[in-house]
Amino acid sequence: METTSRVGAQAPAAEGGQQVPSARRTVDGYLLAPFPWYGLDEAFTGPRWLMQVGTSADGAVEHGSIGHGDEPTVRSESTEDKERFAVVVTVAASPDRRSADGTGLLEATSVSSAAWLAGVGLLSFTWPGQMDHSLRDNWLDQQTETAWVLADDLNGSDWSTLSLPVDGVPTSFHYRESEFGWVLAGSTREGVHVGAYGRGMSAYGLGFAMIKDIGAYA
Repeated sequence: METTSRVGAQAPAAEGGQQVPSARRTVDGYLLAPFPWYGLDEAFTGPRWLMQVGTSADGAVEHGSIGHGDEPTVRSESTEDKERFAVVVTVAASPDRRSADGTGLLEATSVSSAAWLAGVGLLSFTWPGQMDHSLRDNWLDQQTETAWVLADDLNGSDWSTLSLPVDGVPTSFHYRESEFGWVLAGSTREGVHVGAYGRGMSAYGLGFAMIKDIGAYA
């Protein structure tokens, strides 16, 4: 699968898997992106919040996430079925290209890139019931690899097709569900790929739109 580096795809986590709050809430990286950011459209009236951006090997911003709804914690028995959130991942559509210093080749991005980032994002907020803390890292490694394999086969039987509006235009997405939530991925007319994941909020009624002023999220 052609994709960006896996580094930075998963949000930083503290001991026990809890996400570090300081990893969010800064708009600086988003403002450096040479591509538009996407979120849920105006039909969604709940809270919206910044998460983090990911960069390529030469430091250029290549993807980032915007959260909607409840700010999720790692899923546990106490939070299961109570949190309602959807996270939208924007990935710059880029071909294979030389790094800024000319020393290497940066891999292309694709819809599969968005699907993998969304799949890993969902896993970062997932903790299977009855699993011992010491086992979660191994479980997460295994599931991350599975997400990679699934994202590399978007035409496989694990995925279905879902049509959702993007800037008001019906757009085809690859969509799958699991016991942990749902993941989808597609492309826009604005030169970016869009991935999304969520739990407790149905994907079927969602719509996506380009964010006019990312600075308003700070």
